[in-house]
Amino acid sequence: MFSTLTDGISRQIEGATSAVSGLFFEPVLRLGVTGLSRAGKTVFITGLVANLLERGRMPQLSAQAEGRIEAVYLQPQPDDTLPRFAFEDHLAALTGDDPRWPDSTRAISELRLSFRVRPSGLIGAMTGPRVIHVDIVDYPGEWLLDLALLDKSYAEWSEATLERIAKRPEAADYLSTARAEDGALRLDEARALALAASFTTYLQTARGNGWSDCTPGRFLLPGDLAGSPVLTFAPLPKPASVPRGSLYREMERRYNAYKSRVVQPFFRDHFAKIDRQVVLVDVLGAIHQGPRALEDLRRTMAEVLSAFRPGRSRFLSSILGGKRVEKILFAATKADYLHHAQHPALTSIMKAMLREALSRADFAGAEAMAISMASLRATVEETLTRDGAALDAVRGRLLATGKQAAMYAGELPSDPARLLSPAREGAEAWLDADFGLMAFAPARSSLKPGEGPPHIRLDRAAEFLIGDRL
Repeated sequence: MFSTLTDGISRQIEGATSAVSGLFFEPVLRLGVTGLSRAGKTVFITGLVANLLERGRMPQLSAQAEGRIEAVYLQPQPDDTLPRFAFEDHLAALTGDDPRWPDSTRAISELRLSFRVRPSGLIGAMTGPRVIHVDIVDYPGEWLLDLALLDKSYAEWSEATLERIAKRPEAADYLSTARAEDGALRLDEARALALAASFTTYLQTARGNGWSDCTPGRFLLPGDLAGSPVLTFAPLPKPASVPRGSLYREMERRYNAYKSRVVQPFFRDHFAKIDRQVVLVDVLGAIHQGPRALEDLRRTMAEVLSAFRPGRSRFLSSILGGKRVEKILFAATKADYLHHAQHPALTSIMKAMLREALSRADFAGAEAMAISMASLRATVEETLTRDGAALDAVRGRLLATGKQAAMYAGELPSDPARLLSPAREGAEAWLDADFGLMAFAPARSSLKPGEGPPHIRLDRAAEFLIGDRL
């Protein structure tokens, strides 16, 4: 209790100090970037930074359109304990002679981008330019989903997890092992390790197949925690009795240790300092996987939003000390996999999912917005003819072979309910449509001076996230 109290007081002091610094010195805005499975966080940050440094493709960023941005430059990040986001390496990978997608996020990293801007109106004429820092914090989406564990006991988490994965083929091996286990028996460390390994294998396979709710997050990205007791537990059915020294009791202890020693420190030390947040979502990938994957994604979005309603969680309230994230952007990525004629339908689906997630999360607080976008455009548009009908398609360089290919992903419905309703009802497959996706590599391109890499609506995302501070 004392630790919780001091944590809350320290958060309030840090928040007050930040506010005073913003008034009298150089204000700092902390932008968190995370994403659900394979949504493209690294590409988003690289594309955003590159296009803020060279703003020729950012017409919807109002400070740029008004000519008030005098300079943008990179500086060393303020936190000496965090790795620097490897912007230059990632940009070279995306724009080199043989462009490729950079490695995905595996840990937290940070980058500071500084703006010299002229305030608008009379204030600008009186004060002259000022410097504003944007600290971009990159972290795995699975870590954000771990927040939901804080308010769940081991028994509650186990029951909910086993019920949720019961019909997934990826979980069949783990479920047969877990249901055959007697948690009341004395702890056998070899059995505990085998159970944790089997559950981790399920999580890895599920994430690879497009499921979004793959937690605990550190099971997928263990780092230096690999093999430690805090990562050696798994969900089990609760036995009739739970004696001391039993397998179930030890699993419960390790689960609680994971919450207190892994999850809470992340939210206390990093998440609690974020002002604005981007959540990247691979909606097209979920649609391609089918109704169950889309419903899983919608439910996961509601879990994500629980991180931004601290009043509902006593744990989170004590960690944040009253601070709230001001804006959250949910972005459906890979819009370049569709012809622009279908972008409104993708945006409508993203907005509908956000509305339902907001409702399910009983959410109030931050301003939330949904858009569709592509952080780096990998395709060009063209029209195909099939059976005498014209199809709006895209063409790009295939990731597997490097050869050019055209793709028509399928016609997204203009009414999101045509997808969301069967997903909510547990349909096995789409009844009247088939959605297919190819994997494209980054396009070869030569950038003009003053222009960042091509994108779709990255400037609109930047305007929502940081435009008011510029």
